[in-house]
Amino acid sequence: MTGLVAASGEGSDRPAVKIVAMERRHLSSAMTSDALVYPKPWSKRLWIQELDRGDRLYLCATVGRSVLGHIGVLISGDDAHVMTVVTHPRYQRQQVASRLLLHVIPLASARGCSALTLEVRSSNTAAQALYRRFGLAPVGVRKAYYEPEGEDALVMWAHDIDGDPYRARLAALAADLEVAA
Repeated sequence: MTGLVAASGEGSDRPAVKIVAMERRHLSSAMTSDALVYPKPWSKRLWIQELDRGDRLYLCATVGRSVLGHIGVLISGDDAHVMTVVTHPRYQRQQVASRLLLHVIPLASARGCSALTLEVRSSNTAAQALYRRFGLAPVGVRKAYYEPEGEDALVMWAHDIDGDPYRARLAALAADLEVAA
């Protein structure tokens, strides 16, 4: 499946991408994607524990029964920490991660978060560019953060995600996504 469209899917013969809360039925697909992109993916046991925690938000991008990608956020006080963003390699560069971020950030804001943070591989310039579009800026480096290879992580933050200027940024990104679909 290539050439994804916006969530509405109107005016197109291509199926619509939907963003849904991750459930246990999505775990097999999530774990498959993780195994393709992470050297040390999470176990099923860890995934189940994560889904049962009240301080987490997990969403999936789906088309029909296919899971294209997923995102996980830890809510800690007024901070939203993006712990994972994964797009199955078959669907990369089709704005799946953008759709997931556009949905999870307002949910985090609604739960009292005013800041968003994440770590990204120092070599992953494409992901860094995506995060910069969402207003995240580099603030530091975690040396040898990623195991087993010991790659550094760039730490990025966005502040005031609960304010009107940030909501306007998200609206503009969503509009650009609709136009590009």
